[in-house]
Amino acid sequence: MPNAFNFSASPFDCLTPTEQRLVRDSVDVAYYPEGETILEVGTEPTHLFVIIKGYVTQYDGDEVITTYGPDDTFDGRGLVAGKTSNRFVAMEEVVAYQLARQTVTDLIADNATFGALLFSDLSNKLSALSQRQSQHELQSLTLSRVDEAFLRPAHFVDAQTDVLSVVKVFQAQRTTHVLVRDTCVSPPRLGIFTTTALQRAILDGRPLAELPVKAFSSFELVTVKPSDQVGDALAALMRHRVHRLIVAEGDHIVGVLEALDVFSFLSNHSHLITVQVDAAHDIESLAQAASQITRMVTVLYRSGTRVSLIARLVQDLNARLFERAWQLIAPPELVANSCLFVMGSEGRGEQLLKTDQDNGLILRDGYKPPEDLDAICQQFSQALGRFGYPECPGHIMVSNPMWRKSAYDFGQMVQKWLLMPDADSLMNLAIFLDAHPVCGDAHLLEHAQQVLTRLATDNDAMLARFAAAIDAFGNSQGWWNRLLGLDDQKGLHLKKEGIFPLVHGVRSLALAEHLQDTSTTARIEALVAKAVITPALGADLTQSLHFLMGLKLKAGLAEMETQHEVSGAVDVTKLSTLERDLLKDALGVVKHFKVLMRSRFKLDAL
Repeated sequence: MPNAFNFSASPFDCLTPTEQRLVRDSVDVAYYPEGETILEVGTEPTHLFVIIKGYVTQYDGDEVITTYGPDDTFDGRGLVAGKTSNRFVAMEEVVAYQLARQTVTDLIADNATFGALLFSDLSNKLSALSQRQSQHELQSLTLSRVDEAFLRPAHFVDAQTDVLSVVKVFQAQRTTHVLVRDTCVSPPRLGIFTTTALQRAILDGRPLAELPVKAFSSFELVTVKPSDQVGDALAALMRHRVHRLIVAEGDHIVGVLEALDVFSFLSNHSHLITVQVDAAHDIESLAQAASQITRMVTVLYRSGTRVSLIARLVQDLNARLFERAWQLIAPPELVANSCLFVMGSEGRGEQLLKTDQDNGLILRDGYKPPEDLDAICQQFSQALGRFGYPECPGHIMVSNPMWRKSAYDFGQMVQKWLLMPDADSLMNLAIFLDAHPVCGDAHLLEHAQQVLTRLATDNDAMLARFAAAIDAFGNSQGWWNRLLGLDDQKGLHLKKEGIFPLVHGVRSLALAEHLQDTSTTARIEALVAKAVITPALGADLTQSLHFLMGLKLKAGLAEMETQHEVSGAVDVTKLSTLERDLLKDALGVVKHFKVLMRSRFKLDAL
């Protein structure tokens, strides 16, 4: 059956005879009975599927996104991104070709047209089915600058360098290519030596240590400028039938843009940023990766990605970013004997756009930190500032000694917050409850949080004072008047009016119930499981939170596009009728929840 592979169907109709042979040699056939799940959400796909017989349905949750039939391919987007975002189920018995991930990767690298067609098909389907105003995500991405994509660093060798030495450079720099400077000709020229050329050198038969890299290098380079559009770079890859472009500004080589990285840029920003973070060897490289996070958020939101998923991706990326920064700045012994943690919306996994730093450091008891610990922590806070996370106005950062203590001293501070609860200590308590580890020994933080929940739940008076913060911003009727047009103020502060009381109310219940969860949705699920709140209320709270987060994100992105500072407010006059109705319902849920909280913690008696 592999010999009958339909190479007339897109995107396989652009393959060369050699590439077709690669497909035939690596393709396999799989059978799936009716109703079987072929790919599950979150799994790492290992194959590209091409349907021979039958139909496959793609689900986002319980919602049908699209259906695939004979000669259709799936899940190329997940294959490039490294993770499946939807569920694929056999509608009836399915027979399909399976093309291994490495084969698809090789085809994309060798044939830019194949990659373009494969991804374009998928992107257009996604855009058409997203039912959002931004149905031209791929087009907008192709208009991005080349230097906004991931550029591989350029490694140079002299033309007379032997091939064996170049292989050592490959290994040391974890690269598949080097640029070759030939100064023995006039004018001097620049070439490239790749792993493909290495194969030719090996087949030459002579010892690699005796072969100059010049003999196997290509000196016909295709260059683009950093300011060129990604779409132009894609066209250049296809037009010249090359796998890499040299990114240069005049005589200065900025980096190398690989075909696979172009498609990764178009497919999944989070994967791309992760690669950049992991590959970073200095703070400057990390800053370049951090600069891509907001763009990723914009792309994902406008493509219809769920807000909860975007927030989870941001949390994961920020954690890797902070971890890598701390590893670059702090000595290994300090990293091993401490726990760096984040708090606030970042700790809860609910941050979408970059906000103030909220972090701390717990040191292992008995460990003597470096004498320059303060300077190390100051450097870390400054690095995060470079990444776009401003310093906390309340100085809740590792650069503040108050948030940098031994495990014992941290425990003592937590006990003081509980035993002598004033306004500041209750605020600190709320912030710390959302703490999430990002680097080092997570058990240090876990122990401190266990002490907190054990002591706090025995103090009803403290819990009541803690929960009372749900009314911190008051104005119970202001939002209603603004929605009805009865208030001259157009801006509605979503965090104050809706998000904070919901989040803090759930946080208060979680503290009272000894829950260790830090995210609001996880806390809601745990509270439902313990019958503290009803499943219906739990669903309303979760849906309201995500809607308010999404609306806040939409407003923030609009402010950024017009060069305005992100205010956290939404202009109710610019909302659609549906959005206003949903906002009214969400704030109504919050209002009802606050009533329940006042009853649960007897807040009227305070």
